[in-house]
Amino acid sequence: MPKKTQGQAGFTLIEVMIALMIFGMIAAAGVALLAFSVRAQGASGAALDDIGAINRLSSILTADLAQAVDRPTRDQNGTRLPAFTGGSGQVPMLRLVRGGWSNIDQSPRATLQKVEYQLTASGIERVGYPALDGAAPLPAALIVEGVRQATWRFRYAGAWSDRWEGTPVAALPQAAELTLVREDGRSYRMLFLVGTGSPRARVSGAPGVNPFPIPTPTPNAPR
Repeated sequence: MPKKTQGQAGFTLIEVMIALMIFGMIAAAGVALLAFSVRAQGASGAALDDIGAINRLSSILTADLAQAVDRPTRDQNGTRLPAFTGGSGQVPMLRLVRGGWSNIDQSPRATLQKVEYQLTASGIERVGYPALDGAAPLPAALIVEGVRQATWRFRYAGAWSDRWEGTPVAALPQAAELTLVREDGRSYRMLFLVGTGSPRARVSGAPGVNPFPIPTPTPNAPR
């Protein structure tokens, strides 16, 4: 067996330990960077989902309120309900009849649909009905989670009101405002036109044309 000559050299124990320590530091930094990337991606995904839910609520409310019609309904007990009711703290917080209900399957039903919005512990839910009168509600669809408070206001003939009960003289408001307060304290304010395609009932001393412009409803910065 050949003997090791004096010119041959190897690693000492100290050098090996230093190399292992450096490798361990690089590996730990890589794991920390990967964990940070995963957490950042999860947080970004949650934030995008939350923004999408707010935009979805705004889009659905825009469609429902813009197509609101003056059509009173009856509940399962036969009680007559106004075409449009709404207010903060009541259940449901908004009830209306909207047109344009698509009927792809050509089912024997109307193109009008009664819909309700309610604030629950889960968030804001939308409830649809298969028929206008006497029908049981369909399963609720959760639109936005984590809502602490939802405040409505309704505008008619230049004045705002915290509640609305449709009457034969004024079945629908001209505009609606929804202010949401999330569980984390963020606030969103949305403005909607109501029944833009339906005729308006004239009020004595008030014009029949809506005199104020309302911008496209989008979530705004906290007030």
